Amino acid sequence: MAFDGITVAALVQELKQNLTGGRIAKIAQPEADELLLTIKTPEGLRRLYISASASLPLIYLTTDNKPSPMTAPNFCMLLRKHIGNGRIINVSQPKLERIIHLDIEHLDEMGDLCQKKLIIEIMGKHSNIIFCDNHGMIIDSIKHVSAQMSSVREVLPGREYFIPDTMEKLDPLSTNEDTFSQMLSSRPMPLSKAIYTSFTGISPVVAEEICYLSGIDSFFSAKDLSKDMLIHLYRQFHYYMEQVRSEKFEPVIYYDGNAPKEFSALPLSHFNDLSRKDYSSISQVLDCYYSTRNTLTRIRQKSSDLRHVVQTSLERNRKKYDLQCKQLKDTENREKYKVYGELINAYGYDLAPGSKELTALNYYTNQNISIPLDPTLTPQENSQKYFARYNKQKRTFEALNGLIQETQDDIQYLESISSSLDIAMTEPDLAQIKEELIQSGYIRRKNTKKKVKITSKPLHYISSDGYHMYVGKNNLQNDELTFSFANGNDWWFHAKGAPGSHVIVKTNGNELPDRTFEEAGRLAAYYSRNRGSDKVEIDYIEKKHVKKPNGAKPGFVVYYTNYSLMIDSDISGIQTVEE
Repeated sequence: MAFDGITVAALVQELKQNLTGGRIAKIAQPEADELLLTIKTPEGLRRLYISASASLPLIYLTTDNKPSPMTAPNFCMLLRKHIGNGRIINVSQPKLERIIHLDIEHLDEMGDLCQKKLIIEIMGKHSNIIFCDNHGMIIDSIKHVSAQMSSVREVLPGREYFIPDTMEKLDPLSTNEDTFSQMLSSRPMPLSKAIYTSFTGISPVVAEEICYLSGIDSFFSAKDLSKDMLIHLYRQFHYYMEQVRSEKFEPVIYYDGNAPKEFSALPLSHFNDLSRKDYSSISQVLDCYYSTRNTLTRIRQKSSDLRHVVQTSLERNRKKYDLQCKQLKDTENREKYKVYGELINAYGYDLAPGSKELTALNYYTNQNISIPLDPTLTPQENSQKYFARYNKQKRTFEALNGLIQETQDDIQYLESISSSLDIAMTEPDLAQIKEELIQSGYIRRKNTKKKVKITSKPLHYISSDGYHMYVGKNNLQNDELTFSFANGNDWWFHAKGAPGSHVIVKTNGNELPDRTFEEAGRLAAYYSRNRGSDKVEIDYIEKKHVKKPNGAKPGFVVYYTNYSLMIDSDISGIQTVEE
């Protein structure tokens, strides 16, 4: 979700409560576009993290500290000179802009009391941290913006600070019904887009939420709305903005499985199908959301080499499979050549020398058949030629059947590893997958004395009825769960005909309730290639009936009697256990 004006409003409320009256004890600049302010308040120390990064601009309260460079940058030294030990007297937000003003009171060189303003602009690639005097003149900024870089506004020492109004958006907190209706009626575009392009601080997700609350399709053209629809839409818009005005924020993160999908300062009704986690502060939301997203991004980057190995091997095996199937198709007529040889032996004794064809009765079908002949060969040699072709294609057919099965097994195995990479959440997960690829011969083990310690553990859930459910993250964990961890009477689940995780439900000798069977089935569906499907077929069986053939690849099992159920892959209501 975008770091929109409503999120900033919730953040301003939180900063007001925690920082007003506090003194700036320490100013650090860990990165070229970051600040970390340590502030002494009556309740204790608070750390305010500010980032003007073009890719991930942020501001929130944090408990984490970051190492600073040995030599402080110039902007950091300037702030220390002016507002070191300064007192924060106010935190504000102009209209609903993605801008935060920190008003700071301090003593100047003469000992006189004066004020400065630290302005944080959270505006994507245009994000900045600007330091101004009490007259609105820029003293300095963490990023300098010259006239060559921007024709809208210069951000340089000595220039006057102002907020550029390039989009001509309205303030949603002060917009009345007439202005709202006139603005939307003039926009020939989808309704949600018309809302977020007409008002400051509203992101596409919030615009979608307002449409959802009003019961109007977000793709409906804004200019085609009737007067009654506009009135109804404005009431929902006003109600939503009233929550912002009255600061009734409810910070929340919505999860798609284990991955955070969206965060918001107010609940989003159109995400009710996702699991949600409520927080007491917007800073906790931002810290958790972005740290988790950063972890997932980092893990995806670190897994790129493994994905390349798996994808390359998959493509190679798929090409091999297609070629083998084509060769197998070429052997379909092998029995015909056997019949040709037999019929030439049976009827070719009276053929004239140099004959190009033999017409004879096929005693297998009781129909006449024409057999092409090589006129340079005798009937016996023509017969031997057809028998030789038959035997060659027969050997090819028998060999290809085995090779095709091996190739199919390799494809299925590599697809299971690809699925494991999608599930991987931590570096130990990747280390275990890499070890599996090494054991399977897809990666060569480096000659190193350092032994890799595997600490990855299966996912752990508890059913609504209190039964513990475990999900293997990769094939090695699948084998461990099924054949070492599970008891004979525990239940085993797996998506039918699709790469995915083994799911084990510990029964403790009890008979499982139907609801637990359904929840375990959902886990098996979610942690498979069929994730996202409304109907996934799941095989389930007592673990004692699951066998592993000798020499089978990791994760490969066989079973001959099983139950089946059709289930969706929604696990939002299943409780997870943090290991």
